[in-house]
Amino acid sequence: MDILLIFRRLVDDSGLLGLFTHWQSVVMIAIACLLLYLAIVKEFEPLLLLGIAFGMLLANLPGSGLMHNEFYQTTPIDYNRVLHDGGLLDILYLGVKLGVYPCLIFLGIGAMTDFGPMLARPSSMLLGAAAQLGIYGAFLLARATGMFNGPEAAAISIIGGADGPTAIYSATRLAPHLLGPIAVAAYSYMALIPLIQPPIMRVLTTKKERQIVMKQARTVSRTEKIIFPIAVTIFCSLLLPSVAPLIGCLMLGNLFRECGVVERLSETAQNALINIVTIFLSVTVGATSVGYLAGPDGVTNIGFLSAKTGGIIVLGLLAFGIATVGGVLFGKLMCLVTRGKVNPLIGSAGVSAVPMAARVSQDVGNKYNPRNYLLMHAMGPNVAGVIGSAIAAGFMLAVFA
Repeated sequence: MDILLIFRRLVDDSGLLGLFTHWQSVVMIAIACLLLYLAIVKEFEPLLLLGIAFGMLLANLPGSGLMHNEFYQTTPIDYNRVLHDGGLLDILYLGVKLGVYPCLIFLGIGAMTDFGPMLARPSSMLLGAAAQLGIYGAFLLARATGMFNGPEAAAISIIGGADGPTAIYSATRLAPHLLGPIAVAAYSYMALIPLIQPPIMRVLTTKKERQIVMKQARTVSRTEKIIFPIAVTIFCSLLLPSVAPLIGCLMLGNLFRECGVVERLSETAQNALINIVTIFLSVTVGATSVGYLAGPDGVTNIGFLSAKTGGIIVLGLLAFGIATVGGVLFGKLMCLVTRGKVNPLIGSAGVSAVPMAARVSQDVGNKYNPRNYLLMHAMGPNVAGVIGSAIAAGFMLAVFA
């Protein structure tokens, strides 16, 4: 009898029964395995997609108790319940919910970023701004569908900036229930930039424009590089206080890099810190994508199994396309104004995917003119896009948060 009782308890505690009770878990586990395949075999943004996929897998294993998304559905959040009754991922997710991880990621990005190409050609800031058309275009499209309210549309629109940390930071404040789909869409499309952008670039430019060779930009002084992050922090934070956490951390990291007196801090921000935070961020963001939410009114379908997820995937793709169109068309305008001194291809690098978007500009230009080296010219709008997407996110937060 004791043996039968023990066996029954083992069966009751087993997560296997949950797979039969909640078919959503089976679907989500299959999706997690697909994302793991894309991250490992296809190398689609593996640094983050691998963690997101595994976090999704852990959260959808019935009975694991690692993540309780229902804890975060109440307003205000009962943090005592999270700390006392939550699992491992519940505790780690607080760094996402409180906006700590995205800001620390920006600190590391700032320490790894050289704003020299942008300062050498200040006009590249305009290309970075033009590419943010993807954010505002996606917002208007999201609202036009009627599926999303203002805050949800604002959170989804940040996908168009090709800036994962900013998209996550905005989603946690504007539409936390959509965080998982937004994060997966943002990083998946960032990995697909080499496939998404080139066809658009070829359609919008002529062969002659793609062959334009740009002159080497001037050398930027150390003093300029030190003053820049300080000035940007002051200006942007006064203009949009809501963007101060992101811009402040980005520029602090860059100041670590450029000042030359804190090499140890710069090295830590570029390596150990950003790697540790990336693990926590990716796994916990993935854990928000669950097939069902246990609540007092029964089981509520959320995450990837809702109609809104399909809308987010489509809108994310359109956002990337619109951003590329905006950057390239403004590049054509600059080409016209400068009488052929600017290659319009560098406009596509105005999104925040550093340095992937700049490499795409280089690859497309080099294909049509082997003497063409656009990488450093494209890095200007590329790093400008990082600042531009953060400012756009700050605007959305100021309006809808």
